[in-house]
Amino acid sequence: MRRRPKIGLPRLFERPRYQRRNVMKRLFGWLKEKRRLCTRYDKLTNSCHAMVTLACIERCLRIYFSDRA
Repeated sequence: MRRRPKIGLPRLFERPRYQRRNVMKRLFGWLKEKRRLCTRYDKLTNSCHAMVTLACIERCLRIYFSDRA
């Protein structure tokens, strides 16, 4: 049984746009796993920005220097 598309919804699927959105959602999901960022221990903008930067650096180091390869 096939359903008819709902009125007002776009029928075309924009693959590049969806891929960019997926990358951003995965990034924020990964950042939320970091307890310090999730609970917002750092109240100052500079401190919070620094912790996000350190978390991204840690992620890059894990990717580039993992022992799995």
